[in-house]
Amino acid sequence: MTRVQPTPSAAVYAGLITRTLAFAVDAAAINAVAWFVGAVIALCLSLLGLPDGVRVAVAAIGTAAALLWAIGYFTFFWSAQGQTPGSRLLGIAVRDAASGTAPGARRAALRVLALPLSALPLCAGFLLILVDRRRRALHDRLARTVVVYAGDRR
Repeated sequence: MTRVQPTPSAAVYAGLITRTLAFAVDAAAINAVAWFVGAVIALCLSLLGLPDGVRVAVAAIGTAAALLWAIGYFTFFWSAQGQTPGSRLLGIAVRDAASGTAPGARRAALRVLALPLSALPLCAGFLLILVDRRRRALHDRLARTVVVYAGDRR
């Protein structure tokens, strides 16, 4: 009788807590940059006497820029190496479910844009991680990605 040994490349899928902690680190980094830039712009604009309508327009533009910054952050890091700084800190990586490589820019963008769907309703899309064999959330299923432990962490 021959024993089959698990292959070293066999993926170990990351769980809900690890993924949540990595996301919290990334959210802190995204917000720190957005708040810093916003504070500098607010300070500069406070020196000018701008009408309220212009202030509202500047706030709307700032909000859109902050949203684009967050989308760009995740898209860039996921498509580059499959790891954001938070993911790297926690030792996990996003991979294409079929090939095991880092997702391309389109797939990474789809994943970040689908991420809010996992929060509706009542984070049910995230709770799929607890019951899915490969620990995929709704946005992972839609983007055809998995989150695995990087390196030899098992």
